[in-house]
Amino acid sequence: MANNRILVIVTNTGEYRSVGYRTGLWLGELTHFYDHTVDNGIEITIASPAGGHVPLDPESLTHDVLDELGTGERYHDRAFMDRLADTVPVAEVDVEDFDAIYFTGGHGVMFDFRGADLGALTARFWESGRIVSAVCHGPAGILNVPLRDGSPMIRGRRVTGFSWPEEVAAQRAGAVPFRLEDELIALGADYSRADELFEPYVVVDGRLITGQNPASARPVAQAVVTALRQDAAETEPSRS
Repeated sequence: MANNRILVIVTNTGEYRSVGYRTGLWLGELTHFYDHTVDNGIEITIASPAGGHVPLDPESLTHDVLDELGTGERYHDRAFMDRLADTVPVAEVDVEDFDAIYFTGGHGVMFDFRGADLGALTARFWESGRIVSAVCHGPAGILNVPLRDGSPMIRGRRVTGFSWPEEVAAQRAGAVPFRLEDELIALGADYSRADELFEPYVVVDGRLITGQNPASARPVAQAVVTALRQDAAETEPSRS
């Protein structure tokens, strides 16, 4: 495998298809993950289904949200934001270059994370022993991941993701194309969620790491870093 490199997937979709308002990447779900992993010596490559420009959800750019965990600092970092103007297309990704994949959220992902190309890429990550992780709406990226035997990757796996009560509280129940938690359950996943809405909640099931909502992005990053270190320790040659 590669040496501490993570592929981060973001959306190219900037609006809800059934209503007129805008969506996109929830910026903090990228920055909170990015900052923790980079601080631990991990290299990040940002890719998207189509490549190129990444729209940002306007609600993730409000002052209160930007003040959370340094998101505002990244938003004002020109070099960082320039990376969201020219992301790598998923079709150009080589799994052998990475140790893990991470699906960011934002409602835009519900429209472009279920494509066949992204599903096939994720299957290659999983079946080659790599880490698959996601946060909030990002688990939409693990819905269409058929393995070699035709079974869904998440069947029988413990997962979480943005809950329907949170969707209702966010006033997006009438705009989203599907209920994420229902789709996860329908594929045979063991879905769970936090007792309180919007509280951090992470589920680790071996190499599959999922977080429920925006507050879970940094805890997901922490779990991924821990898993990568465990993998490194297990594969390091013994010394005589």
